[in-house]
Amino acid sequence: MKIPLTKPFINDEIRKLVQDVLNSGYLTEGPVTKKLENAFSEYIGCRHAIAVTSCTTGLEIALRCLGIGLGDEVIVPNYTYPGTATVAPNIGATSVIVDIDKDTMLIDYDAIEEAITPRTKAIIPVSEFGNPLDYERLNEIKEKYGFYIIEDAACSIGAEFKGVRTGNLADISVFSLHPRKFITTGEGGIITTNSNDWAEWMKSYKQFGIGKSKSREDIHFEMLGINSKMSDVLAAIGYGQMLHIKELLANRLKAVSNYLDLLSGVKGIAIPQTTINGEHSYQSFTIFVENRDYILKKMRSEGIELQIGTYALHGHKAFKDSSLCKIQENYPGSKYALQNCLTLPLFNDITIEQQQVVVDKLIRLINQ
Repeated sequence: MKIPLTKPFINDEIRKLVQDVLNSGYLTEGPVTKKLENAFSEYIGCRHAIAVTSCTTGLEIALRCLGIGLGDEVIVPNYTYPGTATVAPNIGATSVIVDIDKDTMLIDYDAIEEAITPRTKAIIPVSEFGNPLDYERLNEIKEKYGFYIIEDAACSIGAEFKGVRTGNLADISVFSLHPRKFITTGEGGIITTNSNDWAEWMKSYKQFGIGKSKSREDIHFEMLGINSKMSDVLAAIGYGQMLHIKELLANRLKAVSNYLDLLSGVKGIAIPQTTINGEHSYQSFTIFVENRDYILKKMRSEGIELQIGTYALHGHKAFKDSSLCKIQENYPGSKYALQNCLTLPLFNDITIEQQQVVVDKLIRLINQ
């Protein structure tokens, strides 16, 4: 593609960090992964950051940590990547799939209340595309009904609500470090929490259930766990990027500001709303357009890589056929986003000239 959808920030400093790990011979989880975790918790402002193999793995670990399982219900949004809704069924719980608000593409807070039953143990709201959740509303509902909030923060490192960063607002939050994210380890995730007890449990569970020990000869296992450790090789990439996160986020927001200026007043394009009192971190820059699929196909054919937003789960066989997924009859917000949301190219060194090309071609297609 002449203009890609995204590309990771990799400089010589990061290459050296990876090479240093390779030269050390210590390739599994170790001191570099710890550096990444420390950098992450310091940036977020939370007590604990735990590196894992993916955001999806992290969400499942969080559910298990909170004792959620067979017979329990977990409320999730319909418009999200499948991982959000697969983790509850994977441990025997039921995903109750509710609609989103079509203007913000975040979970519909009224729909949460309507879906609550005595079996509801948690909700997994998604700060979609980097748009922060309204924690005033979420906490009101939580206090009224009593459940855990596990935030799928896959896309939202750097986002804030009322000056508090995503990752420091939910009971447990989980971030993705997939290459679509501007902080990436290739594959991987980070769990954040302020609970010492939960953090210790999750750290143990992700390492086969290992207990604290004074030496290698004193190793013992306290529970049946899994292997969800992050390699130092991958952690070196993310750690190197975390050293530049303020600069990377600032560049991203500058590019978003350019897009907003270029698109201002253009008929046929609507901009999704940011949460009131929120600061969007824009893992993706999205717009709403008619004839989305036609525009997507045409611009890709001209060398500009665009993408849909994400998926509406109710239309997919995996969720329709599962006895551990509760599907509603109608999802108007999700259907609107599914048909109209378009993601434009956004990466650290995108130029204003490239953005102008994207917008010019977009306007031409809209006006045809």
